[in-house]
Amino acid sequence: MRFEDYRRHDMTALADLVARREVSAAELLETALARSAAVNPQINAITQDLSDFARGELTQASEGPFAGVPFLLKDLGAQLAGTITTGGSRAFKDARAEADSAIVAAYRRAGLIIFGKTNTPEFGLAPVTEPALFGPSRNPWNLDHTPGGSSGGASAAVAAGIVPGAHASDGGGSIRVPASACGLFGLKPSRGRVSFAPAGEGWAGASMQHALTRSVRDCAALLDVVCQPQVGDPYFLAPPERPFAQEIGRDPGKLRIAFTTASLASPELDPQCVRAVRDAAALCESLGHDVTEASLPGDLAALSQAAGVIIAASVAATLDAEAERRGRPFGEDEVEFTTWMSYRRGRELSAPQYVQAVAVVHAFGRAVAGLFADYDILLLSTTGRPPPPVGWLTEDLSQYARRLFSFMSNTQAFNNTGQPAMSVPLAWSEEGLPIGLQFVAPMGEEARLFRLAGQLEQAKPWFDCIAPL
Repeated sequence: MRFEDYRRHDMTALADLVARREVSAAELLETALARSAAVNPQINAITQDLSDFARGELTQASEGPFAGVPFLLKDLGAQLAGTITTGGSRAFKDARAEADSAIVAAYRRAGLIIFGKTNTPEFGLAPVTEPALFGPSRNPWNLDHTPGGSSGGASAAVAAGIVPGAHASDGGGSIRVPASACGLFGLKPSRGRVSFAPAGEGWAGASMQHALTRSVRDCAALLDVVCQPQVGDPYFLAPPERPFAQEIGRDPGKLRIAFTTASLASPELDPQCVRAVRDAAALCESLGHDVTEASLPGDLAALSQAAGVIIAASVAATLDAEAERRGRPFGEDEVEFTTWMSYRRGRELSAPQYVQAVAVVHAFGRAVAGLFADYDILLLSTTGRPPPPVGWLTEDLSQYARRLFSFMSNTQAFNNTGQPAMSVPLAWSEEGLPIGLQFVAPMGEEARLFRLAGQLEQAKPWFDCIAPL
């Protein structure tokens, strides 16, 4: 299959071609591998080659909804039996999985052909993808800029046309930030929608798994594949009224949409992001929705402090568990500087401090839920600025926290509330870099987001907005 033809199809369309025997799964895989060989040296999106495994999977007949479609796993949070999951860290460069995670098992049952793993910052701790282990990923829209993080390898691979969709995860914005940076559609599901079995939930339930895609319908159909609760899951949501894929094209009705040009975790948004929010609000109003400017309730400063406590404690617990397994403690030279600082902080925290932090997070979630008594959707910028240059975050460590939150300004709050949130590629910067707009719905209302996303996709299509790489 010619790459030009491959790129014109989303995952759903490729699966249809395979089902109708107009193309074989082997042809699709070889096309994806050829594209990877051509562009991955420039973008450093794929850090593990699983092509031999993928060719072996072609012999397994599947009738799943994505039978024969090439796919990539993020090198964090998902285990594929027999392969290494590094989490972007030298500390886990030899960590081989004994069994599939529930989400990976679901992908394989659906017929997806996994042929590689994508780059991620160490333990997913940054909104850029520049791990010491593998080096930086680069944005196909401009190779001098970041594709975001922590699912930056995934976003770069999709934007570069290697695959039309890839696995991703989101603990503080790690689906939505790279979606924004690379002009993709990215939805973080509600807490409890996608199981983390058997590894367990991350960051006190703030972390979720799903995907980055070029089309809305692929995102919805992939969520249908993986939203199967597992025995013993600590969080649970009622199943959707109908498959999410059937929400695409349905009338969202007249929605009450609140919007804000605020930056939740830093002093202010970049003016280009402010304009993007106002343009998106005007677009929603033109589609018949009731759009009103509003403010997000809750103590954002307290939330940021509490989230930092939970993340630091989680990093410490992860490294301490690995140290116990291997029988010797970690040294400072085994992880990156910022990870080590987080680890040291986590070791100094007390159990009461952790419990208090979780209580602050829950209180914030209750405060924000009150906003959705009056509104159906909240609209705001996904990021605080367009994607910065590679190396910008760490070039001056004294500015690390300020720069971190000036870019990842508006996403972490909704990891902590657990609400579903999506980044929609509706704007571009003066430099030609993508700017995503974030839409947030009440807990469990992914269907509402999909209906709105389908409407936005029709009103302002982005599928043919192709990165110049």
